[in-house]
This record gives sequence, structure tokens and C-alpha cells, in this order.
Amino acid sequence: MGSVTSIASIVGDLANDVGTGINVQSVVAEILAAQSGPLQDLQSQQTQFSSQTSALNNISSLIATLQTSVQALGDVTGALNAQAATSSNTDVLTATGSSSATPGTHTIAVSNLATTSSYYSALQPSSSSTLSDGSFQIQVGSGSPVSIDVSAANGNNTLDSLAQYINNLGVGVSANVITDAGGARLAIVSGTSGQPGDLTISNDSVGLGFTKAVAGTNANFTVDGVPVSSTTNSISSAVQGVTINLLSAPAGNNVTLTVSPDTTQATAAVNTFVSAYNAVVQAVNAQYATDPTSGQTGVLASDSTLAAIQSSLANDVNYAISGNNGFVNLSSLGITTNDDGTLSVDSSAFGSALTGNYQSVLNFFQNVSNTGFAQSFNSDLSNNLANPTTGFIALDLNGISQSQQALTDQISDFQANATLQQQQLTAEFSTIDTTLRELPLLENQLQASTAGI
Repeated sequence: MGSVTSIASIVGDLANDVGTGINVQSVVAEILAAQSGPLQDLQSQQTQFSSQTSALNNISSLIATLQTSVQALGDVTGALNAQAATSSNTDVLTATGSSSATPGTHTIAVSNLATTSSYYSALQPSSSSTLSDGSFQIQVGSGSPVSIDVSAANGNNTLDSLAQYINNLGVGVSANVITDAGGARLAIVSGTSGQPGDLTISNDSVGLGFTKAVAGTNANFTVDGVPVSSTTNSISSAVQGVTINLLSAPAGNNVTLTVSPDTTQATAAVNTFVSAYNAVVQAVNAQYATDPTSGQTGVLASDSTLAAIQSSLANDVNYAISGNNGFVNLSSLGITTNDDGTLSVDSSAFGSALTGNYQSVLNFFQNVSNTGFAQSFNSDLSNNLANPTTGFIALDLNGISQSQQALTDQISDFQANATLQQQQLTAEFSTIDTTLRELPLLENQLQASTAGI
């Protein structure tokens, strides 16, 4: 009714435009504007759906981060199962543990470190001084000797070119030129440490005068009295799940190596989970909060999916098991729920639980029967909250997408009809414009034709 009234009002005003015509585009635009209310409503709904999609995607992203942290708590080779290896003398050795290490203490005594074999040549005037033609042989360990032919024809008759030539051969050594105030020397270092990499340079007809600087020897040490030999100073086979790095071998160097649960990694993993969980809860809470300026709540405040997420998370964090030396829920570990649904960690209480009964803490989060806190939480996330097909958010986003498509179709139809109406109105008012402009002429012609009557 409003659009009809507007058109009638416009037509009623046309008498004022006799002789001058009308602005057809302006008149048509005014009529179409009066009829655009439904289109604006549809576009407003489209904007609302876009805002809801954005908010849901944000919460979905936060839930994905939460699931990563929950999976870390349930990883049988992850942070909660990590073992720390501590040396009583880090000047002699350091060590790192893995989840496969067994808690315990070991006594280690280092006799000698593994060394890497090397040779150096006699001093030459410079690195670019010309060498005599000739050859020498390099042998790595028990391998076959490799002959190095030195000549101008080979382009390797200076220390610089010879070092590059040897490196390009790939014979298991590295060659470098060392220059000081006295001149230059060729240094050749084995690529393999220990006895298997011990070098032998022989049959030198070039006159380089090689000297053996270091012999390749194996590291020798004992673990709980058991002798161990290693070609390197980094050993991962002496103590299960532990990598030992030998650094020195002073006299009387008995070192105590202690393997125990890595409480630092465990604490970090729990704190990461709490932070991720709180981020989701805070994002959900923000949707229910009322903006003090607009007085409006979030775009998802009336969305049932939000309530489902909130309920599911609350059930997950309140998960409990029985027995387990009293460590049956998060609260018993010092992780409590605040009034707004977020979690807080009492570092002192949680630290005491870790040091006092680590196995029970581990059993709460994960166990062989897959009934631990992390395992249960991850199951809910996988099946409900984070499932990309059948999860709460996925289904909601799919429904919104379908509604958006329906709105898009309605908007397209409305705009198509508006375009057609614009064409029709333009044609009609163009005719009216022409008539209004011609009326004075017609009136004059009529007066002229009736003047003599």
C-alpha cells in the first residue's frame, strides 16, 4: 500500500511539471526506494548470518587448539610420559631422556672421549704456492686407500685447489687450508669419529710432509660397572631411552645419572591445556555478555549450539575416575573451576601431586584402558565438538549456509524484479515526461485553432 500511495503522490505532483517535464531517473529511483524495505530486511538477515558464521568459525578454531592440547595430554609418548635425565656433573656429561626411558639411577665413569682423526701438512709459503707434481694416499679406517694425484693438469697443484679437489672426491674426509703468520698448511680431518674413522696418509711423493695430529679413538666409559665403547661422544644405546653426551674425562669422574619423570614438561602440557580450554570458555561467555553501549548480546546468544558446547565442556572437565590414590578429578590435582567456567591451576598443589605420586597423575590423564581424562575428553571432541561433519558446530554452520543460500536466491529474485520494474517505470514516466513537455504547445495550437470561432 505504501508504494501505491507514493506513486499516486508523485503522479499528483506532475501538474507542477507541465511544460518543463520531469526527472525520470529521480522519479523512478524514488518509487523503487519506497519499495526496497523487504530487500533491506533480507540483506540484514544475510549480515546476521555472516556474523554468526564468523563467530562459530572462531570458536571452532579455538576448539581445534583445545583438542591439540588434550591429545598432547593423552599421548603415550608425549609430555606426560617424558623422562628427564639429570647428570650430577655436567662438566663430564649431560643427558636427555625420552618416554621410553625407565626411572632409576646409574653411575657412569668416563675413561676417555672419542676423538676424530686428522693430519696436517708441512708449512708452505702460501695457500697459492705451486706444489710439485706427485701423489699421496688417504685411507679411512680399514677402507681402501684412495690415491690423490697432484698436478697442474688436474688443476690441484696449490693448497687451495687441492683442498677443493679432495672435498669434491667424497672420500670421507674434509680438507681445509689453515693460514697463519708463517704460511699455510693443508689440514685433512676424518668424516667419521672414533677408531673406524682413523686416518692413514701414506706414499707422499708430493713432499707435503704430512703429520698425524690426532688418532681416531673410541670413547670408553662404564655404566654401573659395565664397560662401554663408542665411536662417538653421543651415546643412545648405553641406557635405554637416554642419550648421553660425554664432555670430558677427568680423573675420578664418577657421575650419577638420574632418570625420573619430567615434571617440567608435564606442567607445561597441563598449563597449555588450561589456557586453550579457557580461551574456548571465554569466547562462549562473550556471546552471552551484554554490550554496555548497544545493550545487545552476541550474535550466537540465542543459538542452541552455544548452549550445547557449554554443556559438553562442563561435562568434560568434571570427568572423574575412582580410586587412583585419591587423584580422581581435576580438583584433586589442584585444577579448579572458576565462577565463569574457566579453570585455574594451583601450581603448588599440582607440583606436589607430580612429585608425590606421578604415576597416579599420569593414570588420571591416560591409562591402558583408554578411560583417562584426556582420552575421554578427546573422544567427546572428536565425536561432538570438533567433528568436521557431524559435530555441533559443523551442523550449525551447514544450516546457516543453507539459510544464506536461500536468502541469496530471494535477494537475486527481488533484484531481478526490481530491475524489470525499473525498466517498466522508466518507459512509463518517459512517456509522461514527453507529454508534459508537449502540453503547452498543444494548448497554444488549440487556442490558435479556436481563435476565429
